[in-house]
Amino acid sequence: MHSCGGTMFLDYDPDDIDVRIAELLVATSETTDPMLHPKVQEVLRILRETLRMDVAFVSQFRDGRRTFKVVDNGPGKTLVVAGQSDPLEESWCQYVVDGRIPELVKDAGPLIAAGQVPRPRNRIGTHVSTPVLLKNGTVYGTLCCFSAAVKDDASLLDLRRLQITAKLLAQDLDATPAARELSLEPAADQALPGPPRERTAAWDGPPRAGTSPTARGGHGR
Repeated sequence: MHSCGGTMFLDYDPDDIDVRIAELLVATSETTDPMLHPKVQEVLRILRETLRMDVAFVSQFRDGRRTFKVVDNGPGKTLVVAGQSDPLEESWCQYVVDGRIPELVKDAGPLIAAGQVPRPRNRIGTHVSTPVLLKNGTVYGTLCCFSAAVKDDASLLDLRRLQITAKLLAQDLDATPAARELSLEPAADQALPGPPRERTAAWDGPPRAGTSPTARGGHGR
């Protein structure tokens, strides 16, 4: 294992992607809004390319809306634009935070077809998302990436990478002057419900004959 800034990293990537991400984010708290630091954009690019996704972004939850704070689209794509916002309840981000869908969805098609998620504006095959949780329990927003195609090799290690990055982003947010505003008592719809471990299961699509979501390590919420 490696350690950087008190955070431990798994040795599952020969290029030490997680350590590179930690080193990039270590200085972002020097700015009033660390999400505006150019190194955050670079981190999103690394995540998007490593996970082979079409877009990666950090969202913020505020006043009942989900706003895209920082975005990295793949070359030639403009799937998400920084500054855009939409109603929180119509966002997949909120569904992830609520536990209505898991943080790792390998194949989103069955969920969309069954009406279990808001119909996306862009085609979504694989979706990986995790809350950015401040130290007082308030949900700042989410760190998310998705691809139009289904990524059969998407794994819980990919999700773990996002979770580590989200924790580092939250630490930077907590260290800024803006944290006094962000760390107000969380509103009822901004508190993260239940223990985080409940949201780490993966959704691979409907179970095959003779299997169950539990046996496959996933669920269809």
